[in-house]
Amino acid sequence: MGLNWQAAIDSIPILNRAALLTLELTAGAVAIGVVIGLFMALARLSEVKILRGAAIIYIDFFRGTPLLVQIFLVYFLIPKLLHWQTLPDNYQYIAGIIAMGLNSGAYIAEIFRAGIQSIDRGQTEAARSLGMTHAQAMRYVILPQAFKRVIPPLGNEFIALLKDSSLLSIIAIEELFYSAKIIAGRTFQPIPMYIAAALYYLVMTQLISQWVAYMERRLGKNDLR
Repeated sequence: MGLNWQAAIDSIPILNRAALLTLELTAGAVAIGVVIGLFMALARLSEVKILRGAAIIYIDFFRGTPLLVQIFLVYFLIPKLLHWQTLPDNYQYIAGIIAMGLNSGAYIAEIFRAGIQSIDRGQTEAARSLGMTHAQAMRYVILPQAFKRVIPPLGNEFIALLKDSSLLSIIAIEELFYSAKIIAGRTFQPIPMYIAAALYYLVMTQLISQWVAYMERRLGKNDLR
């Protein structure tokens, strides 16, 4: 059986929509992950044992278990907790974003923790000597510097999560891989369709890499002013 590349070409509009959905899901998950990750990083560095312990449990769980398992847990657990008899429309998208966001939050927490700890403790002491509280020193002195340092690893997390979003196909989310798989089954041309999907992922990851590099250069220039 020969390869029918026309099937992939004819499917470009569908793949374009699927790629856009993949980016939207990933961006939403990373946004959730950044918020969770920042709070978990601060809790991980807190002197309050309960907060520190809770952060450690969260981070260890979501970093130590497969994302695929987490997707299933979130997908089936939310209706149980909320006592839903029927699932709302597009529930799988909500569950998918939440699952990826929780997973990403654990990794981003460690990224933020490393960034915060990389800042010289003398800056915190200097801020406190000026009359700032610990929270003010963290907000106005430490976090702005730490954020600049964590941009590259945050970009890497975005790229990793973008590729891992293909796992959402297991709950019938019509992201890029799921769409390519459906078209491959309908046209009996799996190789052209999976190559097309791989090229889409490659283009998206390269664009994200270039954007991260641009942000890094721009913030670096601001530091020199």
